[in-house]
Amino acid sequence: MRVLFMCTANSCRSILCEALFNHWAPQGFEAISSGSFPRGQILPRSLTTLQQAGISTEGLSSKGNEAFEDNPPEIVITVCDKAAGETCPAYFGPALKSHWGLADPSDVVGDEATIDAAFRATLARIEQRCRAFFALPFDSLGRDELKRELDRIGAL
Repeated sequence: MRVLFMCTANSCRSILCEALFNHWAPQGFEAISSGSFPRGQILPRSLTTLQQAGISTEGLSSKGNEAFEDNPPEIVITVCDKAAGETCPAYFGPALKSHWGLADPSDVVGDEATIDAAFRATLARIEQRCRAFFALPFDSLGRDELKRELDRIGAL
């Protein structure tokens, strides 16, 4: 199952989601990420946060939705409010869409410890949601039930 985490800039929250999801993903699951208006580079603190948590950053890049035109996801999860209000590209076809809103840790102002704490808290929330996702009984969930479960996880 291919899951796309989508944000606006694809430099922080969606990148954290992609890396953490893939870190915990069982065989047959893969996360990718994109931005509707990609920044083209990942925020250095996003990479540092992942590395400090022991999560690989290999292969991560800031990219747009068109990168997946030939291989669309089954599920699209938006992680910022701006992207949640956007229409998914037509080439994503019948992908299920859910919103797992996350406050942007890169917006936090303060000393280094405060900013680091915001990034770690965001990563912890993503881990909670990913673990709930992987605990779902995929074999017994229909499309509508899966959508309800994805939305429930987004409220965690």
